[in-house]
Amino acid sequence: MNTAKPGSDPASTTTASTPAPSPVPTPPLFTAIGRGAVGLCPAYGKTRLFTGYLRVAEVCTACGAPLGQVRADDGPPVFTILIAGAIVVTLLVVMESTMNLSMLTEAAILLPLMLVVCLGLLRPIKGGTLGLMLQIGMIKPPTQ
Repeated sequence: MNTAKPGSDPASTTTASTPAPSPVPTPPLFTAIGRGAVGLCPAYGKTRLFTGYLRVAEVCTACGAPLGQVRADDGPPVFTILIAGAIVVTLLVVMESTMNLSMLTEAAILLPLMLVVCLGLLRPIKGGTLGLMLQIGMIKPPTQ
């Protein structure tokens, strides 16, 4: 029984319903996030995700994943500030309840700590966010 419309090519009707295979490898979700968090290509896992501290490589040299077209924008800084703030505020509450330190001493301890925690978490969080976005297909189309 032929289900194709009269005058249409039967080969085109069978390929239209079948999605084209992705040219980029697609690992499981948490694998992609984990690879991105350690600074590797979320799709392939062998090459570097970053060319600088936070600059993303345009294309994976091994698998061709369009890493530069994934735009994380404001997500990673927001997540970083929320996590670092929770850590530092918890430490502040513990310090206030157990020690009798002046505000200047607390500031001298907690402000540098906040800076170190933010800088330490920003790159892994950005990598994990890029891995998530690449996995779910949030890729900005190239401009023409």
